[in-house]
Amino acid sequence: MGSTAPAVDALRLSLHVLAAAVWVGGQFTLAGLVGTARQLGPGAPKALARAFARLSWPAYAVLVLTGLWNIQAAHPSTQSLLWRTLLGVKIGVVALAGLSAWLHSRAHRPAGLAVWGGVSALTSVSALVLGVVLAG
Repeated sequence: MGSTAPAVDALRLSLHVLAAAVWVGGQFTLAGLVGTARQLGPGAPKALARAFARLSWPAYAVLVLTGLWNIQAAHPSTQSLLWRTLLGVKIGVVALAGLSAWLHSRAHRPAGLAVWGGVSALTSVSALVLGVVLAG
């Protein structure tokens, strides 16, 4: 009987990539829809953001959980100091991405929405790139 390891690896990585597509891709998709949403009425952007939050926060949770699973599967103690350092940076960036997205969701003024939305997008993309580098 064959090993199930390749199937488990495929499941882990697929869940992680799918969650990243929702979290990161969804932020950029939503940003692109804001102008059109404003044309639908003053409450439309906020309603769209609430609907996205129902998808994005579970995706963020899946990213964190599968990220921890990815770390375990990579056997960090066998990795180089550079790899472990980048992993620490990525963990910080992921935390900042979540915090900035949460602050964006709590902002009421246009400047706060813009700043925290920008920080959230930048840190989310940075976490994605660091993940690709670590998977290298």
